[in-house]
Amino acid sequence: MNQATLELFSTKSADDIATALDITLQSRNESPFWLDKAIPFAKAVLSILVPLREQNLLFDPQGRFQENLTPELFLEWMDFVSLKMLAFTIQKSNESSKLLRTSLNETQCSSYTAVDVSVLAIYLSKYNVNMLDESLDFPIANYNVHQGVKNVVKSLL
Repeated sequence: MNQATLELFSTKSADDIATALDITLQSRNESPFWLDKAIPFAKAVLSILVPLREQNLLFDPQGRFQENLTPELFLEWMDFVSLKMLAFTIQKSNESSKLLRTSLNETQCSSYTAVDVSVLAIYLSKYNVNMLDESLDFPIANYNVHQGVKNVVKSLL
């Protein structure tokens, strides 16, 4: 992992990161199938992680505090099951005006300000994730597609 990639994730906007990924993806000989899926998926993940980074409230899928947005943390959240959990965590946190479902301390959680979950929710809805009932599952085929997309993005980093 080079310094430019680390700096990209730690300081740039979601759009800047997605653009950098898109430029790298376009320069490779990837199938159009992956080209159409990778960047929207990355944008959905980044739409949550960058605002959390700005609030110094990043956490991993296990709920542990993370100091920096790194490519590794980004890839952890690209797991489709984890991403669904993130969407509901942010929805519930927005409703309570406090970050929930993490092991961050009370002071940190209380400093949370609402994050717009709409980009992620729209993305997940396109893949049959019910955004009203967290207990409902989604088709395994959608999970498998996203594992492939995650692998494409991982190869870019």
